[in-house]
Amino acid sequence: MFGWFKKKSPPPKGPDSSASDSPAKAIGGAEYRLLVERCMEELRLKTGAHAASWGLDTATKWAVDQNTGLITFTGPNVVATAPAQIIGTYNTQDGTWLWGWDHPSVKDNMAEHARRVYDYGERHGLADITTRKLECSEDKAWELTALACHVCDAQGAYRGPAGTALVFLTFGTVTLSRPEGEG
Repeated sequence: MFGWFKKKSPPPKGPDSSASDSPAKAIGGAEYRLLVERCMEELRLKTGAHAASWGLDTATKWAVDQNTGLITFTGPNVVATAPAQIIGTYNTQDGTWLWGWDHPSVKDNMAEHARRVYDYGERHGLADITTRKLECSEDKAWELTALACHVCDAQGAYRGPAGTALVFLTFGTVTLSRPEGEG
């Protein structure tokens, strides 16, 4: 699922990162906390909608193809495919988060959302977003992913196991089909 690549440098400034001369608007602690709570609630609603409409919660298998940029969920009666982005990974052994924007196993085409969140963090003075590796809880990893889902206007997010890591992804519009052999 992951290929190993050499360490990348921090992402270049995106087109919307700050071409103006105006200073970035820093987000304070209470304001940031409210934003994260709102993002988490948005993600809960999106996840509930995916569970109700096509059975995200019943998927028995998932796979990401970094070459095509697609995630596939396979459930008892449906195969759901969507464009995906890797936001980061959470190492369950040492309790660390590694952002997709500078992850040795994430291909550049799969880190666009992570880079957009990095740019957002730069504009708003958010160290958790612009620090490559963080010691944190899995709940914090979900918060960072929910923020990415919000900032990038993704349709949903998912966390899947990969050995001792948990891969956190955002995904776009879902396409549904029947599993092979069903008509």
